[in-house]
Parts: sequence; C-alpha cells; structure tokens
Amino acid sequence: QVQLVESGGGLVQAGDSLRLSCAASGRTFTLYHMGWYRQAPGKERDFVASITISGDNPVYADSLKGRITISRDTAKDSVVLQMNSLNPEDTATYLCYAVVYGGTTYWGQGTQVTVSS
Repeated sequence: QVQLVESGGGLVQAGDSLRLSCAASGRTFTLYHMGWYRQAPGKERDFVASITISGDNPVYADSLKGRITISRDTAKDSVVLQMNSLNPEDTATYLCYAVVYGGTTYWGQGTQVTVSS
C-alpha cells in the first residue's frame, strides 16, 4: 500500500506561480514512476506530467510545456510540480498518482488550484 498526499494548492492571480508537492509513504520501495493529472469541474481528467522515480524521464502535456517542470526530491519519496504563468484555464483539482512495479496505480486526494483574472 502506498499513500499520497498533495500540498501547495491555493488561490492565485493570473501570471502567478505555484509549486505543488506530492509525498509518498508506505511501501515506497515499490515505486516506479509518479506524476500529475488535473480535472476541472465537468471535464475529463487530463494528463499534466510524469517522471520516473529515478528522475531522468520527465514527460509533459504538450499544452503545458514551457510553463511547468516536474522534478524528483531525491531526499524524500516525493515529486514537485512547478507551475509558472498560471491562467484561469489552469483552475482544477490537481491529482498526484504513483505506479508501483506490480502495475497498481495509487492516487492522492487532490489539491485545488484556483487562478483568478
């Protein structure tokens, strides 16, 4: 079992930046890769970014490239999502996920990001 806890969301203005963090606990020795999805009200869950647990294979949604960076905190079992130049279209619940070697995917509870104009 792996537990994921997101943090760092909040209410910001357009053009601001946020740094989201996802901390894993439990059987973290089984982690393969971690990443983020986001879901706005009434819309489908969209991929944001992912990274292997080694930190050497970052992948980004095409629409977000250049504004976001995903990284691995090697001192802890966590990943960080840096988001810059936020706009109201970025408003969503951001969900952290982790995939273990057995193929099971775990999800965090989500952290809300709201961007006002």
